[in-house]
Amino acid sequence: MLAESGDHAAAAELMDQALDLAPDWAGGWDLAGSFHEKAGNVAGAIAAWRKLEALDDEGVFGARLKLAAYGAGPAGQGTAVGYVEALFDQYAPKFEDSLVGKLGYQVPDLLDTLVSEEMAKLGIERFGKVLDLGCGTGLMGEKLRSRVEHLEGIDISAAMIAETARKGIYDALQKAELVATLNARRADADLVTAADVLIYCGALEPVLAALVPALKPGGLVAFSLEEHEGEEALFLRPSLRYAHSPTAAREALIDAGLEIVRFETAVMRYDRGLPITGMLVVARRPAAEMIAANDVPDGGDVAA
Repeated sequence: MLAESGDHAAAAELMDQALDLAPDWAGGWDLAGSFHEKAGNVAGAIAAWRKLEALDDEGVFGARLKLAAYGAGPAGQGTAVGYVEALFDQYAPKFEDSLVGKLGYQVPDLLDTLVSEEMAKLGIERFGKVLDLGCGTGLMGEKLRSRVEHLEGIDISAAMIAETARKGIYDALQKAELVATLNARRADADLVTAADVLIYCGALEPVLAALVPALKPGGLVAFSLEEHEGEEALFLRPSLRYAHSPTAAREALIDAGLEIVRFETAVMRYDRGLPITGMLVVARRPAAEMIAANDVPDGGDVAA
Protein backbone atom coordinates (compact mmCIF):
# COMPACT_ATOMS: atom_id res chain seq x y z
CA MET A 1 0.00 0.00 0.00
CA LEU A 2 2.84 2.40 0.80
CA ALA A 3 4.51 1.66 -2.55
CA GLU A 4 1.25 2.07 -4.46
CA SER A 5 0.75 5.45 -2.82
CA GLY A 6 4.24 6.50 -3.97
CA ASP A 7 5.96 6.38 -0.57
CA HIS A 8 8.71 4.00 -1.61
CA ALA A 9 11.07 5.00 1.20
CA ALA A 10 8.53 3.95 3.81
CA ALA A 11 7.77 0.78 1.86
CA ALA A 12 11.49 -0.07 1.80
CA GLU A 13 11.78 0.54 5.56
CA LEU A 14 8.84 -1.74 6.29
CA MET A 15 10.21 -4.44 3.97
CA ASP A 16 13.59 -4.25 5.69
CA GLN A 17 11.83 -4.89 9.02
CA ALA A 18 10.04 -7.89 7.52
CA LEU A 19 13.33 -9.28 6.21
CA ASP A 20 14.83 -9.10 9.70
CA LEU A 21 12.21 -11.73 10.56
CA ALA A 22 12.43 -13.68 7.27
CA PRO A 23 16.03 -13.27 6.01
CA ASP A 24 15.79 -16.15 3.49
CA TRP A 25 12.77 -14.70 1.63
CA ALA A 26 14.11 -14.15 -1.90
CA GLY A 27 10.97 -12.39 -3.12
CA GLY A 28 11.16 -10.02 -0.18
CA TRP A 29 14.71 -8.99 -1.04
CA ASP A 30 13.57 -8.38 -4.61
CA LEU A 31 10.78 -6.11 -3.41
CA ALA A 32 13.08 -4.34 -0.97
CA GLY A 33 15.56 -3.65 -3.78
CA SER A 34 12.81 -2.30 -6.00
CA PHE A 35 11.46 -0.01 -3.27
CA HIS A 36 14.93 1.33 -2.42
CA GLU A 37 15.62 1.93 -6.13
CA LYS A 38 12.38 3.87 -6.62
CA ALA A 39 13.11 5.87 -3.48
CA GLY A 40 16.46 6.91 -4.96
CA ASN A 41 18.49 4.85 -2.49
CA VAL A 42 20.74 3.01 -4.94
CA ALA A 43 23.10 1.77 -2.21
CA GLY A 44 20.15 0.21 -0.39
CA ALA A 45 18.91 -1.40 -3.60
CA ILE A 46 22.34 -2.88 -4.35
CA ALA A 47 22.62 -4.28 -0.83
CA ALA A 48 19.20 -5.94 -1.17
CA TRP A 49 20.03 -7.39 -4.59
CA ARG A 50 23.29 -8.84 -3.28
CA LYS A 51 21.26 -10.69 -0.66
CA LEU A 52 18.86 -11.76 -3.41
CA GLU A 53 21.66 -13.03 -5.64
CA ALA A 54 22.86 -15.36 -2.87
CA LEU A 55 19.36 -16.83 -2.41
CA ASP A 56 18.19 -17.03 -6.04
CA ASP A 57 19.99 -20.11 -7.40
CA GLU A 58 17.87 -20.23 -10.57
CA GLY A 59 18.26 -16.52 -11.30
CA VAL A 60 14.51 -15.97 -11.77
CA PHE A 61 14.59 -12.56 -10.04
CA GLY A 62 17.41 -11.25 -12.25
CA ALA A 63 19.61 -10.10 -9.36
CA ARG A 64 22.77 -10.33 -11.47
CA LEU A 65 21.26 -8.12 -14.15
CA LYS A 66 19.97 -5.58 -11.62
CA LEU A 67 23.41 -5.31 -10.04
CA ALA A 68 25.05 -4.98 -13.46
CA ALA A 69 22.65 -2.22 -14.51
CA TYR A 70 24.03 -0.10 -11.65
CA GLY A 71 27.67 -1.02 -12.22
CA ALA A 72 27.81 -3.39 -9.25
CA GLY A 73 28.68 -6.52 -11.21
CA PRO A 74 29.20 -8.01 -14.68
CA ALA A 75 26.17 -8.38 -16.95
CA GLY A 76 27.44 -11.48 -18.73
CA GLN A 77 27.24 -12.11 -22.45
CA GLY A 78 24.23 -14.37 -22.88
CA THR A 79 20.57 -14.54 -22.03
CA ALA A 80 19.67 -14.70 -18.33
CA VAL A 81 17.42 -17.67 -19.05
CA GLY A 82 15.85 -18.08 -15.61
CA TYR A 83 14.97 -14.40 -15.34
CA VAL A 84 13.57 -14.03 -18.88
CA GLU A 85 11.51 -17.22 -18.58
CA ALA A 86 10.03 -16.16 -15.23
CA LEU A 87 9.41 -12.61 -16.46
CA PHE A 88 7.34 -13.67 -19.46
CA ASP A 89 5.58 -16.52 -17.66
CA GLN A 90 4.28 -13.85 -15.28
CA TYR A 91 3.65 -11.30 -18.02
CA ALA A 92 1.83 -13.60 -20.49
CA PRO A 93 -1.84 -13.02 -19.49
CA LYS A 94 -1.53 -9.23 -19.73
CA PHE A 95 1.21 -9.05 -22.38
CA GLU A 96 -0.76 -7.66 -25.32
CA ASP A 97 -2.86 -5.28 -23.26
CA SER A 98 0.23 -3.80 -21.61
CA LEU A 99 2.60 -3.74 -24.55
CA VAL A 100 0.30 -2.83 -27.41
CA GLY A 101 -2.52 -1.05 -25.60
CA LYS A 102 -0.47 1.01 -23.13
CA LEU A 103 3.05 1.28 -24.52
CA GLY A 104 2.32 1.76 -28.22
CA TYR A 105 4.41 -1.25 -29.27
CA GLN A 106 4.77 -1.47 -33.05
CA VAL A 107 7.85 -3.59 -33.83
CA PRO A 108 5.91 -6.42 -35.57
CA ASP A 109 4.23 -3.90 -37.87
CA LEU A 110 7.52 -2.17 -38.66
CA LEU A 111 9.43 -5.39 -39.32
CA ASP A 112 6.59 -6.79 -41.40
CA THR A 113 6.67 -3.69 -43.63
CA LEU A 114 10.39 -4.13 -44.26
CA VAL A 115 10.04 -7.85 -44.95
CA SER A 116 7.14 -7.22 -47.33
CA GLU A 117 9.15 -4.64 -49.23
CA GLU A 118 12.08 -7.02 -49.61
CA MET A 119 9.77 -9.83 -50.76
CA ALA A 120 8.49 -7.54 -53.51
CA LYS A 121 12.02 -6.58 -54.58
CA LEU A 122 13.13 -10.23 -54.70
CA GLY A 123 9.96 -11.46 -56.35
CA ILE A 124 9.07 -13.75 -53.43
CA GLU A 125 5.35 -14.46 -53.08
CA ARG A 126 5.56 -16.84 -50.13
CA PHE A 127 8.23 -18.17 -47.79
CA GLY A 128 8.58 -21.92 -47.39
CA LYS A 129 9.66 -22.09 -43.73
CA VAL A 130 9.82 -19.25 -41.20
CA LEU A 131 11.14 -19.38 -37.62
CA ASP A 132 9.68 -16.73 -35.31
CA LEU A 133 12.08 -16.52 -32.36
CA GLY A 134 10.59 -15.28 -29.10
CA CYS A 135 7.16 -15.60 -30.68
CA GLY A 136 5.36 -14.49 -27.50
CA THR A 137 1.62 -14.28 -28.08
CA GLY A 138 2.02 -14.35 -31.86
CA LEU A 139 2.07 -10.66 -32.76
CA MET A 140 4.79 -11.21 -35.38
CA GLY A 141 3.28 -14.48 -36.54
CA GLU A 142 -0.07 -12.82 -37.22
CA LYS A 143 1.65 -10.46 -39.66
CA LEU A 144 3.51 -13.24 -41.47
CA ARG A 145 0.90 -16.01 -41.57
CA SER A 146 -0.65 -15.32 -44.97
CA ARG A 147 2.75 -15.36 -46.71
CA VAL A 148 4.27 -18.48 -45.15
CA GLU A 149 3.86 -22.19 -45.94
CA HIS A 150 5.21 -23.42 -42.58
CA LEU A 151 5.40 -21.05 -39.62
CA GLU A 152 7.16 -22.18 -36.43
CA GLY A 153 7.13 -20.25 -33.16
CA ILE A 154 9.82 -20.63 -30.50
CA ASP A 155 9.69 -19.06 -27.05
CA ILE A 156 11.42 -19.60 -23.73
CA SER A 157 8.16 -19.07 -21.80
CA ALA A 158 5.64 -21.91 -21.48
CA ALA A 159 2.94 -19.40 -20.56
CA MET A 160 3.57 -17.41 -23.73
CA ILE A 161 3.42 -20.60 -25.80
CA ALA A 162 0.09 -21.46 -24.17
CA GLU A 163 -1.31 -18.01 -24.96
CA THR A 164 -0.35 -18.13 -28.62
CA ALA A 165 -1.44 -21.76 -29.06
CA ARG A 166 -5.04 -20.65 -28.50
CA LYS A 167 -4.84 -18.46 -31.61
CA GLY A 168 -3.91 -21.23 -34.02
CA ILE A 169 -1.39 -19.05 -35.87
CA TYR A 170 1.61 -21.38 -36.00
CA ASP A 171 2.08 -24.77 -37.64
CA ALA A 172 4.43 -25.71 -34.80
CA LEU A 173 5.30 -24.26 -31.39
CA GLN A 174 8.32 -25.10 -29.25
CA LYS A 175 9.37 -24.03 -25.77
CA ALA A 176 13.11 -23.60 -26.06
CA GLU A 177 16.06 -21.24 -25.69
CA LEU A 178 16.75 -19.68 -29.07
CA VAL A 179 20.50 -20.31 -29.46
CA ALA A 180 20.09 -23.99 -28.60
CA THR A 181 17.23 -24.22 -31.09
CA LEU A 182 19.22 -22.59 -33.87
CA ASN A 183 22.26 -24.77 -33.20
CA ALA A 184 20.12 -27.84 -33.84
CA ARG A 185 19.17 -26.66 -37.35
CA ARG A 186 21.05 -26.52 -40.60
CA ALA A 187 19.99 -24.39 -43.57
CA ASP A 188 16.24 -25.03 -43.32
CA ALA A 189 14.76 -21.53 -42.80
CA ASP A 190 13.86 -19.05 -45.52
CA LEU A 191 13.24 -16.33 -42.93
CA VAL A 192 14.03 -15.94 -39.21
CA THR A 193 12.32 -13.17 -37.24
CA ALA A 194 13.04 -11.87 -33.73
CA ALA A 195 10.83 -8.94 -32.71
CA ASP A 196 12.15 -7.38 -29.48
CA VAL A 197 13.94 -10.59 -28.54
CA LEU A 198 17.65 -9.91 -28.88
CA ILE A 199 17.31 -7.05 -26.39
CA TYR A 200 17.34 -9.79 -23.73
CA CYS A 201 20.25 -11.75 -25.21
CA GLY A 202 23.23 -9.49 -24.65
CA ALA A 203 26.04 -9.93 -27.17
CA LEU A 204 24.91 -10.43 -30.76
CA GLU A 205 27.84 -12.59 -31.86
CA PRO A 206 26.76 -15.92 -30.28
CA VAL A 207 23.21 -15.50 -31.58
CA LEU A 208 24.33 -14.68 -35.12
CA ALA A 209 26.85 -17.53 -35.11
CA ALA A 210 23.98 -19.93 -34.44
CA LEU A 211 21.50 -18.15 -36.70
CA VAL A 212 23.45 -17.96 -39.97
CA PRO A 213 23.86 -21.75 -40.44
CA ALA A 214 20.13 -22.18 -39.75
CA LEU A 215 19.27 -19.99 -42.75
CA LYS A 216 19.10 -21.33 -46.26
CA PRO A 217 21.52 -19.61 -48.67
CA GLY A 218 19.68 -16.47 -49.70
CA GLY A 219 17.52 -16.62 -46.56
CA LEU A 220 16.59 -13.50 -44.61
CA VAL A 221 16.69 -12.53 -40.96
CA ALA A 222 14.64 -9.63 -39.58
CA PHE A 223 15.00 -8.38 -36.01
CA SER A 224 14.91 -5.34 -33.76
CA LEU A 225 17.35 -3.88 -31.23
CA GLU A 226 17.20 -1.02 -28.79
CA GLU A 227 19.74 1.68 -29.61
CA HIS A 228 22.33 3.57 -27.59
CA GLU A 229 24.90 6.05 -28.81
CA GLY A 230 27.73 5.29 -26.39
CA GLU A 231 31.10 3.79 -27.25
CA GLU A 232 30.26 0.38 -25.77
CA ALA A 233 28.98 -2.32 -28.12
CA LEU A 234 26.07 -2.90 -25.76
CA PHE A 235 24.68 -1.33 -22.62
CA LEU A 236 22.38 -2.87 -19.99
CA ARG A 237 19.63 -0.43 -19.10
CA PRO A 238 17.83 -0.24 -15.72
CA SER A 239 14.89 -1.83 -17.59
CA LEU A 240 17.17 -4.93 -17.78
CA ARG A 241 17.07 -4.78 -21.56
CA TYR A 242 20.22 -4.43 -23.61
CA ALA A 243 20.73 -1.48 -25.97
CA HIS A 244 23.24 -1.86 -28.80
CA SER A 245 25.50 0.53 -30.65
CA PRO A 246 24.51 0.82 -34.33
CA THR A 247 28.18 0.66 -35.36
CA ALA A 248 28.84 -2.48 -33.34
CA ALA A 249 25.62 -4.08 -34.56
CA ARG A 250 26.60 -3.51 -38.19
CA GLU A 251 30.06 -4.95 -37.55
CA ALA A 252 28.58 -8.03 -35.88
CA LEU A 253 26.32 -8.66 -38.89
CA ILE A 254 29.19 -8.34 -41.36
CA ASP A 255 31.52 -10.50 -39.25
CA ALA A 256 28.82 -13.18 -39.15
CA GLY A 257 28.81 -13.27 -42.95
CA LEU A 258 25.47 -11.55 -43.49
CA GLU A 259 24.64 -8.95 -46.11
CA ILE A 260 22.84 -5.95 -44.59
CA VAL A 261 19.68 -5.29 -46.61
CA ARG A 262 17.92 -2.73 -44.41
CA PHE A 263 19.13 -0.93 -41.30
CA GLU A 264 16.74 1.71 -40.04
CA THR A 265 15.99 3.67 -36.88
CA ALA A 266 12.46 4.00 -35.49
CA VAL A 267 10.51 4.49 -32.27
CA MET A 268 9.72 0.99 -30.99
CA ARG A 269 7.37 1.84 -28.13
CA TYR A 270 7.05 4.20 -25.18
CA ASP A 271 8.28 3.66 -21.63
CA ARG A 272 7.03 5.98 -18.87
CA GLY A 273 5.87 8.34 -21.58
CA LEU A 274 9.27 8.53 -23.30
CA PRO A 275 10.00 7.09 -26.75
CA ILE A 276 12.32 4.09 -26.96
CA THR A 277 14.38 4.34 -30.12
CA GLY A 278 15.66 1.22 -31.77
CA MET A 279 17.02 -0.35 -34.91
CA LEU A 280 15.16 -2.45 -37.46
CA VAL A 281 17.43 -4.84 -39.31
CA VAL A 282 16.93 -7.07 -42.33
CA ALA A 283 19.95 -9.08 -43.46
CA ARG A 284 20.57 -11.92 -45.92
CA ARG A 285 22.75 -14.99 -45.95
CA PRO A 286 24.58 -14.79 -49.29
CA ALA A 287 22.94 -16.96 -51.92
CA ALA A 288 26.24 -18.27 -53.27
CA GLU A 289 29.08 -18.51 -50.79
CA MET A 290 32.53 -18.65 -52.34
CA ILE A 291 34.70 -21.69 -51.78
CA ALA A 292 38.06 -20.82 -50.32
CA ALA A 293 40.93 -21.46 -52.71
CA ASN A 294 42.71 -23.73 -50.26
CA ASP A 295 39.66 -25.99 -50.09
CA VAL A 296 39.86 -26.78 -53.84
CA PRO A 297 42.07 -29.69 -54.90
CA ASP A 298 44.93 -28.91 -57.32
CA GLY A 299 43.66 -28.81 -60.86
CA GLY A 300 40.05 -28.63 -59.70
CA ASP A 301 37.46 -26.20 -60.93
CA VAL A 302 35.58 -23.78 -58.72
CA ALA A 303 31.89 -23.60 -59.56
CA ALA A 304 30.39 -20.12 -59.27
